[in-house]
Amino acid sequence: MPVRETIDSSSRTKMGFRFDLLVLAVALLSTPALSDLVLTRVDRRVDLTSHIVRIVSTLKVENTGKDSVSEVLLVFPERQAKNLAYLMAASSPGKGKAKASAVNLPVENFNSEGLPPALVAYSVSLPEGGLGKGASLTFDVSAVFTHSLLPFPEKITQADTQLLVFEESAYFLSPYAVKVQSLTVKLPHPRVESYTKLENTKVQGSEIKYGPYENLAPFSYSPIVVHFESNQPFVVARELVREIEVSHWGNVQVTENYNLVHGGSQIKGEFSRLDYQARPHIRGASAFKNLVAKLPPRAHSVYYRDAIGNISTSHLWGDSRKTELEIEPRYPMFGGWRTAFTIGYGLPLQDFLFELDGKRFLNITFGSPINEIIIDTLIVKVVLPEGSRDISVSAPFPVKQWQETKFSHLDVIGRPVIALEKSKVVPELDQYFQVYYKFNSISMFREPMMLISGFFLLFVACIVYVHADLSISKSSASYLAKLQWEEVQSVIQQVDNLVNRCLMVHDKLDASLRDLSRMGDVQACKAARKHADGLLKELSKELKPLLSFLQNSPQAAQILPKVEELVVKERELQDKLMVKHTTVVDCYEKKLSGREIENRIASQQNKITALRQEVDDLLDFIDEL
Repeated sequence: MPVRETIDSSSRTKMGFRFDLLVLAVALLSTPALSDLVLTRVDRRVDLTSHIVRIVSTLKVENTGKDSVSEVLLVFPERQAKNLAYLMAASSPGKGKAKASAVNLPVENFNSEGLPPALVAYSVSLPEGGLGKGASLTFDVSAVFTHSLLPFPEKITQADTQLLVFEESAYFLSPYAVKVQSLTVKLPHPRVESYTKLENTKVQGSEIKYGPYENLAPFSYSPIVVHFESNQPFVVARELVREIEVSHWGNVQVTENYNLVHGGSQIKGEFSRLDYQARPHIRGASAFKNLVAKLPPRAHSVYYRDAIGNISTSHLWGDSRKTELEIEPRYPMFGGWRTAFTIGYGLPLQDFLFELDGKRFLNITFGSPINEIIIDTLIVKVVLPEGSRDISVSAPFPVKQWQETKFSHLDVIGRPVIALEKSKVVPELDQYFQVYYKFNSISMFREPMMLISGFFLLFVACIVYVHADLSISKSSASYLAKLQWEEVQSVIQQVDNLVNRCLMVHDKLDASLRDLSRMGDVQACKAARKHADGLLKELSKELKPLLSFLQNSPQAAQILPKVEELVVKERELQDKLMVKHTTVVDCYEKKLSGREIENRIASQQNKITALRQEVDDLLDFIDEL
């Protein structure tokens, strides 16, 4: 088995896999040809300039048998077929200037009976009439593979460049004999760590050419390995959920939720942002810091955000033919690092919604607008207006399909949602698909009429409320009781005010005693007492009718005891203050000392303090009521 000229010692773990390839090659060589078809020329071009592997094979098929042939088989090793995301065959009749436009040839899975178990086969249906005896046909086969480039080494430091390994066969694997064939491997960079050298192998710049090889038997297989440098963005979306919401009021809203990972060599060791910012092309060569999304023309209301909020590191520009959005994650993406974000934008309805045979249909692309992205799982949800019916989907490739219901503003039965799911999605699958449905135009006015009706009823209710007399009848017992209670409250408030005025007079009496101790003017103190006595008598007269009203009012039955207690305590406080005042004045007239005066009024002062506290507590209680 041919092997690479140079190989790192750590790559010996790959030897077991290449041994499996050798076993496959031996099995294939023992398998007979399936028909009289011969591939007179095969030219293969492998594009490794991104992490998506694209192989374009130009096949010239000749029928050497007697019977007409209607199909050509394409075979792939099972390990390679697991990563096959896109397969297309097309022929271009004519030569030179007379060459017509390419015609796609149907490609279908083929029952692999009679083939080695390690192979997966597809059949390419030839144009109508098939390939007659001695006739030939040239067509191109495009195959796109995901996750076929293996990072090696799997872990690198921040300063290292990323190296990838690609494994293929130098010979075109086919159930037919091949007369002449060649292989060209295009790399993103001229630097090649190592590659398998066979006969007729040469390197020209960033291309490695194998062949031409002649007269190869059916199922010929010769494994080759290319170990090369590539720092292209290794963008992989583990899951992408696209929601396309159709509004017949003129807008198609697209929301795309990405769960992204850098699928290349994982970074080991610590990450230094200082080194990255100083020399990003050296200390971050394997990372990518931005992505470009090619949005449809006339996209508007574009936003880019994640779980934290809006991300301002984005740039948008466009014209009538295209709109491009350049986005930058919050941090540079190294191997193994993940990020999640959302892109949203609106589209003009007339560019994507059409009518045909009494049905409306949405015609929009299936995949992601981001360049060179691999999507492991893509879920596309088309949200149709409420009331849509007879829904059907036309997609250019098989998809898993189911239906959901989504409720939004003013919805009654919910909006039908058509969900489509596909795995291993590459840019070549970003093709148009159609969702057909029927919709009654009158249903468009359902939500506006609901809003109008709602506001109308609200205004009617306001008018009724403003003009309606909701007051209680003045002749009812409850209304009379309310009036009586309000009158009781007014009287209690007057009692409260009078008691507070009495307390103010008490304070003035105390102030006159303090002036007496300071000035010694007995006559002024007696005059102050006489004035206070007159004020208290007047206040007492004002209290009598108020107490009489409360005693005669049934509504005051609960509060009356407290009010009477308050009046009694205030009068008792008056008496104690008058006794104290008389005692102090007499002591001053007899010219007793200050200590003797304090001793005589000590017991009286204690009772006055206690009574004043009780009066204050009763006032607080009544104020709360």
